[in-house]
Amino acid sequence: MHKVAIVGRPNVGKSSLFNRLIGRREAVVADFPGVTRDAKEGLMLYHNHRITLIDTGGLWSGDEWEEAIRQKAEWAMEGAQAIIFVLDPREGLSAADYEVTDWLRRLGKPVIIAANKIDSPKHEVYMAELWGLGFGEPIAISAEHARGLDDLMDRVLTHMPEDTDDVPEIAPIRISLIGRPNVGKSSLLNAITQTDRAIVADQPGTTRDSLDVEWDYGGQRFVLVDTAGIRKKPDTAIEDYAIQRSQAAIERSDLIWLVLNAGELGDHELKLANLAYDSGKPVIVVVNKWDLVPDEDLKRVEKDLNQKLNHISYAPRVYTSAINEYGIHDMLAEAMKLHEKWQSRIPTSELNRWLEVWQMRQAVPNFHGKKLKMYFMTQVETAPPTFAIFCNRADFVTRAYEGFLQNRIREDLQLAGIPVRLKWKEKGPYKREKKNEADE
Repeated sequence: MHKVAIVGRPNVGKSSLFNRLIGRREAVVADFPGVTRDAKEGLMLYHNHRITLIDTGGLWSGDEWEEAIRQKAEWAMEGAQAIIFVLDPREGLSAADYEVTDWLRRLGKPVIIAANKIDSPKHEVYMAELWGLGFGEPIAISAEHARGLDDLMDRVLTHMPEDTDDVPEIAPIRISLIGRPNVGKSSLLNAITQTDRAIVADQPGTTRDSLDVEWDYGGQRFVLVDTAGIRKKPDTAIEDYAIQRSQAAIERSDLIWLVLNAGELGDHELKLANLAYDSGKPVIVVVNKWDLVPDEDLKRVEKDLNQKLNHISYAPRVYTSAINEYGIHDMLAEAMKLHEKWQSRIPTSELNRWLEVWQMRQAVPNFHGKKLKMYFMTQVETAPPTFAIFCNRADFVTRAYEGFLQNRIREDLQLAGIPVRLKWKEKGPYKREKKNEADE
């Protein structure tokens, strides 16, 4: 796998170029500087080359994030075969551009200048100044209009050997960390990977886009996705879009770590739990900052958790501290177990044997002397495990009885910790009567 980093000062179009090259809107883009802070990875394929493309934050931004962003950019440079230096020649070179230039020279990596926002040949007159930077001929591109991207990548490929590596056979488990702002998601990710991949700060809203990090644990590959903190009411348009990106990351994930602050539980945690439950993905409740809870408050906090998260009581719970790395390995081990169960398929014969047992164990709903009759059960989907139960009257099924069956499936079929879906299908005389009424 090859590696290419995109660098430049703020607001020159690095994230727009990143999105264009990987073919989807992975990075948040806005008309003001400072949106990207962490180094964001994406995979692109170009002429038999698989390239890990890294979008970095704006360098020499002059704000409080400057040092942290530069450190993440330096990490992105490690092992990179080439660097794409994005400039906006229509604005002219700034002091920050020259600072980045000096820094790149010291790194000694191959640098390709991407002269962005050159929307047509008439704008190429602005590029003359870029020759003086000493990185050779600049490539005229427009990330917005997809102009010049092939020329840019052809130049990049001159610094890369032919890609002959085999594609890994084991697909990674993709896990999203979700939670309110400043709950410790980025700190947990850094503790797991033993790196400083994600920028961590005391103020909420530090992470403004989802950040994918590949990791290997016990021979299993993971993609850990650090998402932007989800507020009740976003303060800005960029925050609102970042939340949408977090929700999209959840949809693409195999599993969710719902990160909670042990000392801060409220209605917002209930809404986040609903979001996780509705996704149909396995959920692990990660109670972070557990080391900060006084011993005399432990039982009270656990009781509070049980009450607020009652509707996902099946979800396993891990108590952690990113500071002292307590519970970190439990997060990964639990994720591996749940992922395997999430893809389980139960034989139909076994399901129907248990269906008889469950009906004897708990009386079925009875309405005015008429009982719910369940004839047959089969699994129709995996991930999440979804079961169809054929019955006489679907409207006889109560929420309590459906909950009883879901709990029995999880306990008796070794699917503990997994969300289970039930679909009720009517058959028999009642279904025929409804069909005849509809035909009339």
